[in-house]
Amino acid sequence: MPPSTTTASHRILVIDDNAAIHEDFRKILQQPSQENVDLLKMESDLFGQDVLSESTARFHVDAAFQGQEGLEMLRRAKAENRPYTLAFVDGRMPPGWDGIETIKWLWEESPDLQVVFCTAYADYSWWDIQQSLGTTDSLVILKKPFDTVEVLQLTHALSRKWELSRDVQGRLHDLAFNDTLTGLANRVQFMDRFAQTLGTVLRHGHKAALLFIDLDNFKRINDSLGHGVGDELLRTVAERLRRCLRGTDSLARPSLLGLAARLGGDEFTVILPEIQKNESAATVARRIVEHLSQPMDLGRHRVQVTASIGIALIPQDGDTVETLLKNADLAMYAAKRAGSNTYGFFQNSMTVLAQQRFSLENQLRQAVARNELSLHYQPQFDLLTGRLSGMEALLRWNSPELGEIPPKEFIPIAEDCGLIVSIGEWVLRTACAQAATWIAQGLEVPRVAVNVSVHQLVHVHFLDMVRDVLAQTGLEPSRLEIEITEGLLAVKPETVLAVLRGLRALGTQVAIDDFGTGYSSLSRLKELPVDCLKLDGTFIRDINNGKPDQAMLDAMIAMAAGLGLRVIAENVETPQQSSFLRDRNCPGVQGFHYSLPMPQDQAEAFLRGEKTPIEPGAEHPDGAQSKEGEHGQA
Repeated sequence: MPPSTTTASHRILVIDDNAAIHEDFRKILQQPSQENVDLLKMESDLFGQDVLSESTARFHVDAAFQGQEGLEMLRRAKAENRPYTLAFVDGRMPPGWDGIETIKWLWEESPDLQVVFCTAYADYSWWDIQQSLGTTDSLVILKKPFDTVEVLQLTHALSRKWELSRDVQGRLHDLAFNDTLTGLANRVQFMDRFAQTLGTVLRHGHKAALLFIDLDNFKRINDSLGHGVGDELLRTVAERLRRCLRGTDSLARPSLLGLAARLGGDEFTVILPEIQKNESAATVARRIVEHLSQPMDLGRHRVQVTASIGIALIPQDGDTVETLLKNADLAMYAAKRAGSNTYGFFQNSMTVLAQQRFSLENQLRQAVARNELSLHYQPQFDLLTGRLSGMEALLRWNSPELGEIPPKEFIPIAEDCGLIVSIGEWVLRTACAQAATWIAQGLEVPRVAVNVSVHQLVHVHFLDMVRDVLAQTGLEPSRLEIEITEGLLAVKPETVLAVLRGLRALGTQVAIDDFGTGYSSLSRLKELPVDCLKLDGTFIRDINNGKPDQAMLDAMIAMAAGLGLRVIAENVETPQQSSFLRDRNCPGVQGFHYSLPMPQDQAEAFLRGEKTPIEPGAEHPDGAQSKEGEHGQA
């Protein structure tokens, strides 16, 4: 951005081959006169600025005899960051350039320079001047001979115009190149600076680094506390990034301090334009992770946000802006998958994984149309009576090209690329239609449970979709149970609560899956319109390890009973686990010990009594889990 020009004097350049003219301009503009004082007073009145108290000699005059000499003076002034405001240029200056040629060169160097073209009546016509220099408001023609007041008036007016123009340019520069929320560089400035850094690295052979920063769970804070708090959080993050870079001792000198930019949303970048070794980039990343993880006081709220950082080394990890950005982004996602609040360097294997993910996404987009998706059904049982209490619908994908794809691999992709809403509707419609068909055939299906992700639940038309599916399939609302994860209760809590109340009004059942993982408030549980708690499988698995948290299980089972809620223990896989739960008076169970998930035809045979689920203690496939790939449509 151009520096402020509201200083005590403006620099004026006079280009004329007559030394006496130089002196005349100095006397008019640099020596106090009544005319100058009067003009300064008028300027103060017009612009609300006390320019009289600054100086009565607001103009510094430099002079050149030829156009070439004036151009060199202009270049030096620009290099010293002391630009000329205005130039008075004579029309005829033999033997060098004439006035028109001189002005062309001056504007080539400094397009914002204001110019007064001093010419005799016989020198040039207005047509000549316009044809050569074009029509512009940066040029005024002053016919010789001229008097003192004309020079003073033009100098004051054009200097002020130049000053205001530079201020506007500065503001436009800020808007074009700086992020208005945080004050950091925006994407435009970042891309420009990054391209410059890359060019310097490739020319001179030193090292640099790009850090790609993404805040963990920022959307949850934005949704729960509001966009105002979210914006304040982003401003705080930006200031902490600035402090991290100012205090970066791994960078040798101030000119090498990194550039922090906000690309958009909660994504930030840092360019380290010169590093001695790879560990220097890691040092900066660690410092950023540590600083950002400190609690923030934002109005009435104290929040804590963490960050995941991906590092791409230059030129080791790429020699184009696009490649390096992509690789830093891949490294960031790897850091996020590793547990967040950390950093990681790009590795070539990440590109292979990204290509596999891209291929998976493309195949998934066509899976519904190709009838590659199907539902398996896993029975739920009343532990005390042994009777069937429900069937949970679990999504499966069998691709002709890729084979069986586990839900834990394709469900996150469906959520990221926006397919989960349409796929989720297909799951709900298919499960409800199948349950209605079984019931119409006289088979006993107390309820069918369908998992719903956060993307589905907060969709504006979710309740309407559930209502339409029930109406079109003819399934009684009380036979449908919508399962949501416990963590979902912390995302847009008011929106989620409104949807749960809407489901209750429709007459459907609601179950909280993975209960006990610590996200929901037990005190709020009695206020939530839910019907069933599904105890997280980690509690059950610990039974086999000899570490059953009996007090925790007893408390959750007793609490549910006190609130009139059903309870289902998930992932029950051994006779020991079943016996332990029976001793704890746990009402419901689900897991491999009782039955594997079954495709539609086998599930129907089971409901008809023609197929027996896995006998207690029977082996199940190596490495299998009772419910794969939490969560969405596992």
